[in-house]
Amino acid sequence: MRYWDSSALVPCLIRQAATPLCERLLTADREVVTWWATPIECASALHRERRSGRISPDAATAALDHLERMSDHLVLVEAGRIVRDRALRLLAVHPIISADALQLAAALIWSAERPRGREFVTLDGRLATAAREEGFAVLPAQARS
Repeated sequence: MRYWDSSALVPCLIRQAATPLCERLLTADREVVTWWATPIECASALHRERRSGRISPDAATAALDHLERMSDHLVLVEAGRIVRDRALRLLAVHPIISADALQLAAALIWSAERPRGREFVTLDGRLATAAREEGFAVLPAQARS
């Protein structure tokens, strides 16, 4: 069981350079844990790709359908005061944006504040750095900046 950020799930929905690696990680994971808003973040990314013309409307529809099916099986860390409080601390400590702070806060709550030995899957370089500094093992090792 690993914690997944939306940046690592999107390549499992549409073809990107990281798709083969992310699909291998996803196939090997028995349960995907993520933040409550991750499906919304993924849908936002898919619509952005469609609007930019990087994917066709049909590809976007197929990816959104896949996201819907995938969402039925995600283990979600729910929004709440404890996640908010962790996110506020993380913003003070790490150079990350609010959405990343919420992702990392949710991962910390999932790990019961003991991230050592827990895996955090992200392609976002700043979030990867913050997750490593908080004690998570970050996959893939070459998360982009």
